[in-house]
Amino acid sequence: MLKLTGSTLTLEDVIAVARRNVAVAIDPQAIRRMDRSRQKVDGALAGPSAVYALNTGVGLLANVRLEETAINQMQVNLVRSHCCGTGDPLPQDAVRAMMLIRANTLALGLSGIRSKVAEAICALLNAGITPVVPSRGSVGASGDLAPLAHMALTLIGEGEAFLNGQKLPAAECLRQAHLKPVALEAKEGISLLNGTQAMLALGCLALHDLRSLFDAAQTAAAMSLRALHGTPAAYDERLHAARPHPGQVHSAAGMCRLLAGGMRAYVGIRVQDAYCLRCVPQVHGAVWDRILEAERVFAIELNSATDNPLLFHGDFVSGGNFHGAPLALPLDTLALALCQLAGISERRTERLLNPALNEGLPAFLATNPGVESGLMMAQVTAAALVAEMRVLATPASACSIPTSGNQEDFVSMGMTSALKLMQSLGLARTVIAIEWLAAARALDQRGEREVSSMLDVARAAFRKVCPSWTGDCDLSLRMAAATRFLAEVEWSSVWNAREALAS
Repeated sequence: MLKLTGSTLTLEDVIAVARRNVAVAIDPQAIRRMDRSRQKVDGALAGPSAVYALNTGVGLLANVRLEETAINQMQVNLVRSHCCGTGDPLPQDAVRAMMLIRANTLALGLSGIRSKVAEAICALLNAGITPVVPSRGSVGASGDLAPLAHMALTLIGEGEAFLNGQKLPAAECLRQAHLKPVALEAKEGISLLNGTQAMLALGCLALHDLRSLFDAAQTAAAMSLRALHGTPAAYDERLHAARPHPGQVHSAAGMCRLLAGGMRAYVGIRVQDAYCLRCVPQVHGAVWDRILEAERVFAIELNSATDNPLLFHGDFVSGGNFHGAPLALPLDTLALALCQLAGISERRTERLLNPALNEGLPAFLATNPGVESGLMMAQVTAAALVAEMRVLATPASACSIPTSGNQEDFVSMGMTSALKLMQSLGLARTVIAIEWLAAARALDQRGEREVSSMLDVARAAFRKVCPSWTGDCDLSLRMAAATRFLAEVEWSSVWNAREALAS
């Protein structure tokens, strides 16, 4: 069971809970910390001072003082009124990640809510109850208000949720799980809504998948280089030590490992290759550096307090920790980086198919060129997807629109950045899957049964889900199979299989 302390949550923890349903609980020390801060809230309620969102309205209504009898009802009203999302529901793994991160944020004990509220979120996770959360409606300013409100709605027994694959009324889900709705009290509604957890959840899932896709792109590039009789000279470690960007060094070393033991000199080999082969470390490496930077930012945000106001030793401090700008910028940057990763992959695919460039391979890798078109149209699809990715790379973070009566006059649009990134990731995966199809087919047509120890294992794993073929066929089926392979493959398992084979 994962214990939430508020300060130790990792990206790996998020994946474990979101996708593998690892159980969650609040650490006892965090519970005591939350209970102590709640005592300060109770003391403030009995005092004469106005405290934002505790005994006042929110946003532009912050100057409206609430009657004591209306305080709890206002928290419920906040949840209901902010449930204004639209569009398709977020994937269930994204919602589970959002719930986990929110519970961890509350466990810091700076929000002033009762510990039972955070424990109730954990209870939903452990029971497999996933709120239905519409994907659109957040501008990422006072946090992801609409997505988090739809999560909170399930906590109070309203709205809809998924349980065992069924979409049901939330009250029915709670009943089947033997859970009771939470009766919100002062400060608790706003504390469930204020935060960046929706965009961060999507970002964490995308980052995890992007790391895997990076490995897939490296492997595809190595297969393409081998199929095109290219030279590995451009991956010489001395070159990259002379320009030691961490990602560039990482990519070059990875290419050398992938090609180790399999390269031989070819008659008429070029002194240097085209950029899509020669500059893999520089391009892929730049993507890797963006991944590392996003990991740094997300690791901080996973264990940050994003509520407003926050409670420090009895002092309520109102600020803007809910603002999504620190996430929106790296989310936008990752979408731009994906354009690089997919764009250079599409160029390698073109080189594999183009008879003027592919070193004697059949035109478009057709078995019988002319009678057959081979993979000609697969490259067209890759080009279309890259073009769409370029549109998705337009930064949402540069597009603020004031909201809430101009009180929230500069917003991050971070949730839009996250949603665009998820779309772009899916497109990039298909582009790189098309290169896998082309590179593996080219190696087959070369009669290359053994390429290198790592590439041989990778190609064998790929061929189990996407066997080789002759003649023309419905390429969309093979593209879909290749894309699923890249989405599901665990590269550590692939390379472990290689080590087992070697021993």
